Amino acid sequence: MIEPADLASLPTAEFAFPGPLRDKLVAAILDGAKTATTGLVIEYERDGEPLPEPGTRSVVIDSEHHPVAVIEVTSVRIVPLAQVDLAHAQDEGEGDATIQDWRTSHETFWHSPEMHHVLGDPTFTVDDTTRVVLERFRLVEDLRAPR
Repeated sequence: MIEPADLASLPTAEFAFPGPLRDKLVAAILDGAKTATTGLVIEYERDGEPLPEPGTRSVVIDSEHHPVAVIEVTSVRIVPLAQVDLAHAQDEGEGDATIQDWRTSHETFWHSPEMHHVLGDPTFTVDDTTRVVLERFRLVEDLRAPR
């Protein structure tokens, strides 16, 4: 069990924006269906944040910003969007049966007004060459369990 003081020192992990998609992704993490995620390299660069590294732990927060889990990064790859494989897509736990299904849902998210706002570019778009961060992680602790 991770001690409260240790939890406070961990960075937060936010999946999508607060709302139904985040709720779905958090539920998939908690039930073990989601063990991977994909981010945009440009988002890390824009925010001046380092890329994730294996061994890094973070606290997953839900749509109400409550801590619900601790995850640990197990691997990270940087690839062009065209090289995302089906195994990674399926490990994201969103029910995508094909790489095209995965790509369509991710492009919808990355082209959303919310993402355009975050990136500060209303014309941002992805293509096959867009560099993405393929992150795998494991659930370390479900924080909803009684302590």
